[in-house]
Amino acid sequence: MPTTKTVANEPRTGSSNVALSMKLPRKADFEKALIRQYAKAIKLSRKAGHQVSFRVVVDPLAGAQTISVVEEEPPAHQDAFPVEEVPEPDDELQAALTAARERGRRRVAEILAEKDMLSAEVFADLLGVSRVTVNTKRQNGQVLGLDGAKRGFRFPSWQLDRDGRPYAVFPKLHEILGGAWAVYRFLVTPHGALDGRKALDALKRGQDDEVVAAAESVARGDFL
Repeated sequence: MPTTKTVANEPRTGSSNVALSMKLPRKADFEKALIRQYAKAIKLSRKAGHQVSFRVVVDPLAGAQTISVVEEEPPAHQDAFPVEEVPEPDDELQAALTAARERGRRRVAEILAEKDMLSAEVFADLLGVSRVTVNTKRQNGQVLGLDGAKRGFRFPSWQLDRDGRPYAVFPKLHEILGGAWAVYRFLVTPHGALDGRKALDALKRGQDDEVVAAAESVARGDFL
């Protein structure tokens, strides 16, 4: 019968987690060692009051199994980089933050109310597909759909090329920039990397590669 080598943990004076090497010619012996280590982990976790762990490594080439020592895992609150507590903002700052959020909500409502912002039904008719298909394309980043709390999703009509299809780089832009509103802001904002043109205007010129490169610069935080 082939012999397998197992490193198990056995108690030794002054330490509850000391690794010993032994040869275990039978599978049953290895299973017993594994159960003993599991029991030790349970006992230590109850005593410590938090998680502990050990590892089992099986190497088919060497014909060996290894059971590591039981190790304590520090509680989640014991971070290597503790976060400094930040005091609650005072009334003046809180009022400024509230006003800023309200301005943001009003601006979103204004954008979604523009004439070129279409409902899912109207946009689906424009593409010649179902509303379900439009929502699937939105979720996949193939079309740009902007979410509004009251108006639902709105789809800019200008996101279609001269052939009436969404620009092919949209999935890539969603991947790079991370969200529909980020893509929207990128498309309607002039960029130095595009010679001061908006990304949407560059797409209309067929400059897909330049637009993707500009989006990557924005994602990196480059000054454009």
